[in-house]
Amino acid sequence: MEHFTDIDPREMKIGVVGAGSWGTALAHLLSTKGFAVDLWVFEAEIAEQVRETRENRVFLPGVRLPEKLVPSNDIEQVVAGKPLVLVVVPSHVMRQTAGRLAECLDVRSIVVSASKGIENETHLTMSGVLRQVVPNLGGDRIAVLSGPSFAKEVARQVPTAVTAASEDRATADFVQRVFAAPFFRVYAHEDVIGVELGGAVKNVIAIAAGIVDGLGLGLNTRAALITRGLAEIRRLGAKMGANPRTFSGLAGVGDLILTCTGDLSRNHTVGKKLGQGKKLSQILSEMTMVAEGVRTAKSVYNLSRKLDVEMPISHEIYRILYEEEAPKVALKRLMTRDLKAEMDEDREATENA
Repeated sequence: MEHFTDIDPREMKIGVVGAGSWGTALAHLLSTKGFAVDLWVFEAEIAEQVRETRENRVFLPGVRLPEKLVPSNDIEQVVAGKPLVLVVVPSHVMRQTAGRLAECLDVRSIVVSASKGIENETHLTMSGVLRQVVPNLGGDRIAVLSGPSFAKEVARQVPTAVTAASEDRATADFVQRVFAAPFFRVYAHEDVIGVELGGAVKNVIAIAAGIVDGLGLGLNTRAALITRGLAEIRRLGAKMGANPRTFSGLAGVGDLILTCTGDLSRNHTVGKKLGQGKKLSQILSEMTMVAEGVRTAKSVYNLSRKLDVEMPISHEIYRILYEEEAPKVALKRLMTRDLKAEMDEDREATENA
């Protein structure tokens, strides 16, 4: 199907749907490159704030937003006729947002998802939800953007590298050119499901890493947790048809390391407070932004049981979050599991995928 990839990127208008920290940071990136960017903002007061002060003080304070970035509460105005539409909303509202996109999206538009999560009810990734809801949105018009990238650091133009993946290499290359900047290096990729799984499941492992830190355990523990967490992501990916090599890249181990060790990680913060003894309800009530790993933990737990994929760390995080299991009890259960060879379970998972 014909789409907009033949347009000179410098002449494009871009619609960004979602004005949280990551959506605002990416809109800032694109507008500083010279693109005219319309930003859909859910909250009317934040849209007005951006218009008047050129700053999103709720989700990305301290960053001045260029005049080429225009906030709006009208999603049709933001999306209609745009060659490229970037969707950056929490995973639990992706389906509702996709329904609104379906009403105004141009049949030639490229849609890029920078949202990370797995839907609870369907176990679809975010590109899967988009394809299911938006009519005629095929793989050649969808891309995903993922990798180790905290919004505040991207907004400060700290050197960052990410991955843009699409089933269609021309689309991946197009998205790569649109987002690439001297401080923002973008690699093209074709493994959409692998890139999305890496970006989603790492948030669950990041909660575990936060618990480790909250309990006051050592660097040994954290290193083991990250390594075995990566093995779980790889096993699930193999079962779902991902390329195992993807998880050695930016969207896999890169994003996992960042989210498990960085102080800016919301998911790590949730885990740390759990390890310190706080209740999940209290932690979430004190947060402005969404910690995707909390919902994704439920999806991963149910999906891994459905597919018969061994993910002991992820299962313990589910029990801590949803069954009020004590972190120390979960840790003891993980450490006293049956002994086994390190690589045998991963080889078996790959061979049976």
